[in-house]
Amino acid sequence: MLLYITLGSNDLSRAKTFYDAALGTLGMVRRVTDEVEIGYGAPTDTRTRLWVVTPYDQNPATIGNGSMLALEADSRATVDAFYAAAMANGGTDEGKPGLRPYHADFYAAYVRDPDGNKLSAVHETAPV
Repeated sequence: MLLYITLGSNDLSRAKTFYDAALGTLGMVRRVTDEVEIGYGAPTDTRTRLWVVTPYDQNPATIGNGSMLALEADSRATVDAFYAAAMANGGTDEGKPGLRPYHADFYAAYVRDPDGNKLSAVHETAPV
């Protein structure tokens, strides 16, 4: 089980606009805002699980080649909403919403945030 994730940013104001919109579609809320980091979590969880930060070493944030954060979505419509919010708030397309070959019900969308970090929203059950 993961405790938390951090992603680097060179512009927290821009990142806040992107993450508020994209993560809001997944039911996450911003819990922390200060000059070096913003943090998100589920409304029912007391912990902040996803941090977007300026790097501690004060060097520019860079993306991790091959790194990706996959976030659980509660429906295919939520995956679609995540993708639309990401695209409308500075994200770039890495794979439009749709079924993937990993198993019969693996429905996902892939985006990059304004700093280039790769994110995915995934729903893994058949529609009812």
